[in-house]
Amino acid sequence: MSKIKITFEKLKELNKSALIPFITAGDPSPTETVSLMNTLVENGADMIELGIPFSDPMADGPVIQRASERALKNKVGIKDTIKLAKDFRKKNKETPLILMGYANPIEAIGVENFISLIKEAQIDGVITVDYPPEESKEFVKKLNKEKIDSIFLISPTTEDERIKLIAKQASGFLYYVSLKGVTGAANIDIEQVSKNVKNIQKYSELPVAVGFGVRDPKTAKAVSEISDGVVIGSRIVREIEESDEIEIISNVKKLMHSMKTAIDSSSV
Repeated sequence: MSKIKITFEKLKELNKSALIPFITAGDPSPTETVSLMNTLVENGADMIELGIPFSDPMADGPVIQRASERALKNKVGIKDTIKLAKDFRKKNKETPLILMGYANPIEAIGVENFISLIKEAQIDGVITVDYPPEESKEFVKKLNKEKIDSIFLISPTTEDERIKLIAKQASGFLYYVSLKGVTGAANIDIEQVSKNVKNIQKYSELPVAVGFGVRDPKTAKAVSEISDGVVIGSRIVREIEESDEIEIISNVKKLMHSMKTAIDSSSV
């Protein structure tokens, strides 16, 4: 059983929703990435999404785009991201770790090589934004062979037949994008998100985590009450971007604490 599945099952027993923060590897610097990852865990992260810097991140809004630009200026690429994950694993063997990125860097180093590297780094799951289910069957099969979860995005415009197709290939959890557009783009319509999450649950027993647009504790609490997990990306990355270097860790700590407190105050 994967660490992702175990984590969701433990949280379900406690009637809690998972807090899943996202940061970009190499932002604000490679040396601070592992410290930030440890801070996320110490302040309530149930699992971590680590973004692979990419020059054309089509699903990401301006905040995360700028994070990728900063990381790329720091010469952090896909192999460096995996190395940072390995460094994190030296002290933390338990927290599920998910890589989130795009097909181009994976294709550039080769699928077989990529899977070999992430297996060695003890990565638990992969989200590849632009690998559609129709074109990723072999990729998913190879990940499954190494017991690495394949996590797919489902959007508000995804039709039922496609949800069924995605559910057949996915493992770990399903990532519901709460709004049309890019990360951090708009306020969430909780009523509509609830309706769409319930529809997804008709076709899969996998946990459903909701991301894009979770900006504050109030929204995090509301999302946690209608889903199995809350993904927080742009808000954390913006905190990193706007903080003075000496305050980044303390500011992220405060933000995570407020989000965790809000999520744990709700019941799924």
